[in-house]
Amino acid sequence: MGKNDFLTPKAIANRIKAKGLNKLRWYCQLCQKSCRDENGFKCHQMSEGHQRQMQVFGQNADRVVDGFSEEFESGFMDHLRRAHPSSRVSAKNVYNEFIAGRHHVHMNSTKWLTLTEFVKHLGRTGQCKVDETEKGWFITLIRVDPAKALSDAEKLKRERQEEEEEERAQRLLHMQVERARKMARTDGTADDEAPANTELQRSAADEPIKLSLAATGAAAATAAAAGDGKSSAAARG
Repeated sequence: MGKNDFLTPKAIANRIKAKGLNKLRWYCQLCQKSCRDENGFKCHQMSEGHQRQMQVFGQNADRVVDGFSEEFESGFMDHLRRAHPSSRVSAKNVYNEFIAGRHHVHMNSTKWLTLTEFVKHLGRTGQCKVDETEKGWFITLIRVDPAKALSDAEKLKRERQEEEEEERAQRLLHMQVERARKMARTDGTADDEAPANTELQRSAADEPIKLSLAATGAAAATAAAAGDGKSSAAARG
């Protein structure tokens, strides 16, 4: 058999050691790698693959932590539904059962620093009924009707779509207003510019019109005399 054969005593011993859980401080959640001792963990931190993962983490750390938090919460609740669907159990016991799996998401990679904070989060979100006793925190799963949960999810999805459509309409309206203002500035007729004040100037054509009443009176007298002459001629005839 070769030196690194699958059935060599050393390979079998390594697999036996790998079955158990190592210390949490020697586990890298980004690479999902568990090291056996401090020296191995330091060597892993200096590896090229770990350095690339750290660069990705540095670009958007909040998003990565939120992703680990959602994955941890989902796995914990799935285990609680399967193992303790209707019983009141200790949160510490459920947590120990959940972390028995080798490749679970560790709590130190989430936004919750302690199990107490996570249990309080489950109570605030209405997923579990939590109560604190002298023996620690106890949780009870709150069973939700699947049809109601589906309707609530659809309602939430519809509200998000409406908000997105409203935001899109607001952005489109803002873009149209900005485009209109740019076109107005280009034509020299910007809406936000007030017309300049100018001094009133009168020309010769703007002088007041004068009427001659004397000439009008003379014309009326002539018309009256002509009317009297016609009347006298008709009477003689």
